[in-house]
Amino acid sequence: MDKIFKAIMDDKENKQYTEQGIEPLYSAPKAAKIAIIGQAPGIIAQETKIFWNDRSGLKLREWLGVDNDTFYHSDQFAILPMDFYYPGKGKSGDLPPRKGFANKWHQPILETLSELEIMILVGQYAQNHYLGKSKKKNLTETVKHFEDYLPDYFPLVHPSPRNQIWQKKNPWFEEQVVPQLQKRVARLLK
Repeated sequence: MDKIFKAIMDDKENKQYTEQGIEPLYSAPKAAKIAIIGQAPGIIAQETKIFWNDRSGLKLREWLGVDNDTFYHSDQFAILPMDFYYPGKGKSGDLPPRKGFANKWHQPILETLSELEIMILVGQYAQNHYLGKSKKKNLTETVKHFEDYLPDYFPLVHPSPRNQIWQKKNPWFEEQVVPQLQKRVARLLK
C-alpha cells in the first residue's frame, strides 16, 4: 500500500496537490469487507485529513447504522472516492471528481482488499463508473432497484444536505432501502 500511496503522490496529475503538502485521502485496510465509493473529499475532509468528516458523513454513518468508532477504526471500511483530492468549488457545490482518476487508481487498491464483499456506490459518479450500462435511466431508479446490483454493489443517493428535497420526495428510500443497507452492513460486521 505504501508503494501505491507514493505513486499517487508522485503522479504528475497530482503534482499541484503534492507541492502544497496535500496527501491523497482514502483508506484501504486489508481486512475491509465494505468499500464506500463516493465522489471526492470535501474541503473539510481535506483540511482535517478525515474522510466523510462533515454533515454528509454523519448522515452516511446513520444510514449504515454504524458509529464513528466502527466507521473510522474497525478496519472493516475501505474509503475510495472517485478522486482522492478536493476538486474545488463550482457554481452549485463542489466540482466533480477528475475524469480518469478512479480508472487509474481504484483497481490497484482494490486488488489488495482480499476480504472485500460489497461496494457501496454513493452518488452518480460512483454508479456511472461501476455500474456502467447496467444502471437505470437515472439515479433515483438505480437506487430504487438496488437489489438488482447485489451482492457486489449497493447504490445510494449522496447523503449531502443538498439532497434533503430528494429524500422528502422519495420516502421509500428511508423506509425500504436504508433498513436493507443496515441489515447487510450489520451482517458483514459480525
